[in-house]
Amino acid sequence: MKSAAEEARTAVRWWRDLQPYLSDGSRNPRADRAALARLRRADLVGAMQDPATFALFRALGRQHPNDLPGVALSAAVLASVREERADQYPARTLGPPSMDAVEQAAMKPLRFRRLIEADTLEERLLMLRRAVQLAAHKLNVRELAAACLDWSDGRRQRWIFEYYNAGFAAPANEPTSEEAAI
Repeated sequence: MKSAAEEARTAVRWWRDLQPYLSDGSRNPRADRAALARLRRADLVGAMQDPATFALFRALGRQHPNDLPGVALSAAVLASVREERADQYPARTLGPPSMDAVEQAAMKPLRFRRLIEADTLEERLLMLRRAVQLAAHKLNVRELAAACLDWSDGRRQRWIFEYYNAGFAAPANEPTSEEAAI
């Protein structure tokens, strides 16, 4: 079984393989725009039936049928991201520039709270897609994939700290994207 960090890197490779352009701006010969379009529109059941989701499922080394809904969530959310923003944690991208400017957050605190409290995969799919929209379709794909695949209490806490730009005070059990890149 792969570690959470390995799974996130695998999901990023899967996402990059579907994109129409490579990071250098040249055309991607393996691109699958049709898969991206299907996954952007799909509900959770539709995403579970998509061949691209099964490609991610296999790439992650998943074998248990109970893993498919979480992988489908990840595929459907990642398909909405158009550009990678590896320099910043997703919740930080969505959060206010400072505590004095909460009204300037890309995702308002009440909507962010709904995201954090989302219990079902369907709710999380809806809220994470909305987050991608609010971030102008530019997010840290690795961190977003990790959150989709493991929406644990620790990850939710990390997102809360990052949203309010208090990541320095967050529990140290999961590194931020900047720390992991080192």
